Amino acid sequence: MKPNGKIALVLLGVTSTLAIGYAQLRSYQSSTQTGGSAQEQTFREIYNAIKSEYLTPVEERKLWEGAISGMIGALNDQFTYYTPPEDNQFDQQELEGKFFGIGATLTPTNSDGTGASITELMLGMPAQQAGLQVGDKIVKVDGEDVSKLTLNNVVRKIRGAENTKVKLLIQRGTAELTFEITRKQITDYAIYTEILPGNVGYLQVRTFYNRQIFDQMDQAVKSMNDKKVSKLILDLRDNGGGLLCGGIYVADAFLSKGNIVSLKDRTGKETVPGNAFDSTCYGVAKAAKTDFTGKMVVLVNRNSASASEIVAGALQDNGRAQVIGEKTFGKGVAQDVISDLPDGGKLSLVSNEWLTPKGTSIHKKGITPDVAVEDNRFPKVVTLEGTGAAPGEKIKMTIGGKELELTADKDGKFTYTQVGERKQPNTANGSRLDLTGDSILKKALEVLK
Repeated sequence: MKPNGKIALVLLGVTSTLAIGYAQLRSYQSSTQTGGSAQEQTFREIYNAIKSEYLTPVEERKLWEGAISGMIGALNDQFTYYTPPEDNQFDQQELEGKFFGIGATLTPTNSDGTGASITELMLGMPAQQAGLQVGDKIVKVDGEDVSKLTLNNVVRKIRGAENTKVKLLIQRGTAELTFEITRKQITDYAIYTEILPGNVGYLQVRTFYNRQIFDQMDQAVKSMNDKKVSKLILDLRDNGGGLLCGGIYVADAFLSKGNIVSLKDRTGKETVPGNAFDSTCYGVAKAAKTDFTGKMVVLVNRNSASASEIVAGALQDNGRAQVIGEKTFGKGVAQDVISDLPDGGKLSLVSNEWLTPKGTSIHKKGITPDVAVEDNRFPKVVTLEGTGAAPGEKIKMTIGGKELELTADKDGKFTYTQVGERKQPNTANGSRLDLTGDSILKKALEVLK
């Protein structure tokens, strides 16, 4: 039986302090009509004064949006945020792991998070069948330039109703190509597995923000056991977290006893998730015949966060696996999700701090690996910005032995971004993994031997 109760998140994601909107806040307005605290009365008087007397008429919704933005902003907590209705619908698709699209994994093209480039194609899905390739940059969707839109906005435009068509203009090198692709149902896989030379199992958890993770985890571990795998690599790199129960479920697949995680509330009370939280999501490991009991290691990097840190911390504290890689992100709080807001949006509200089995708080600290190895898969990015120069002034500097000349803009500001070249992975023997060039993966194989 899979967890299906109250949703709690341990997710590193993009935050938003946008509006809950007029529909929800009408109830607040009416509740303060008959009195309330001095702060409530002050708020009401300021609101009424702006509505009736401000020189330029203001939409009521904008005032409510500003009020909610300020209220959430006052918490100064990047992990408490409101998701507006349109983004909430997108999040629900991600959470369910099923939607209608083309079957391509996208990442931002630009350093500011905008644009979209293809990094992976799902076999047999429309994008691959149409001839799209890894590295293709999406320039236009149905004739609209998307090169400066955020990645989520690009994805929303590509997804749509089943059997409808989407027209993509792709930049491939110096060429521009047009593809018309029919959307099909896509199942987003949270788990990827492979058998490496020497019958070493490789199990990558790509995200915990996917309800499919429970069944997919069962299938993955069963596959490893059926193939008599005795050594396993659990890869949690670049996994920003997701469902709290997802993290507990994955950790439990490798543990026969011991605590997995505990939660500490605003009063300081610590509890282990159990019946009061979700009848099928326990923070204590239970032995099962389906568990993987062989030798294993866990891979992490600076982008491993939240649920990934719960898993890594549980396996490390219980002495079940060595953790290899970089110090993790350090997101040690959990959010309750209020998803039934009147306007269709949702509120993710930090309500607990979570602790490793040894009672360790990792928030803003991260988990220190047992074997430290720098992740060398991606190029280093050098960025700098400055101000105070005269408009048009030339600024000369040297970075990495390279001489640069920057020009200040009309406000005296200057910026520079340098992205190193990404080396091509050595994917021999049909594996999608670089067994010799990926420094962390290479060290994992050495440790398992």
